[in-house]
Amino acid sequence: MKIGELAKASSTPVETIRFYEREGLLAAPARTAGNYRDYGAEHVERLTFIRYCRTLDMALDEIRTLLRFKAAPQVDCAGVNELLDDHIGHVAARIRELKSLEKQLKALREACPQAQSAGECGILHALSDGAGEALRPQRARRHVHGTHA
Repeated sequence: MKIGELAKASSTPVETIRFYEREGLLAAPARTAGNYRDYGAEHVERLTFIRYCRTLDMALDEIRTLLRFKAAPQVDCAGVNELLDDHIGHVAARIRELKSLEKQLKALREACPQAQSAGECGILHALSDGAGEALRPQRARRHVHGTHA
C-alpha cells in the first residue's frame, strides 16, 4: 500500500508517518519499481502500536525501548514493567503540577470576584505586581531523553 493508504488505515497523517520513519520507529518500506513506498500490514500494526503509545504520552525513546522488547519476545519483560512504572511516576508528577496550577489559578481568580473595569481588575494587578510570580508552579523535570512529537 502507498503512504496515503497507510495514513488512512492507521488514522495517521502522512507527515507523522515520515517523521516516525526518520526517527527509526517505523521501518523504511520496500520500494516499487516506480520508487513509491510500499507498506505492508506489519507497518499498519507497528504504527498502531506507536500511536497508542503516543496517546499514553510516551516519549519516543520510551517507545523505542518498548519496540525493542516487542521485537524480542523471548526476553524477560521486567524492563517493560520498569519503563511503565517510571512513566506512571512522571504522569503522577504532572498531575501534582496541574493540581498546584489549578489551586494557584483559583487563588488568582479570587483577586477579581466580579467583572469591573480592566483598570480595576485584581487579576491584572496581581500579575503586573509580580504576585503572579509567586503563583507559578514549580515544574518537575521529566528525565526522559527524546522528543514528544
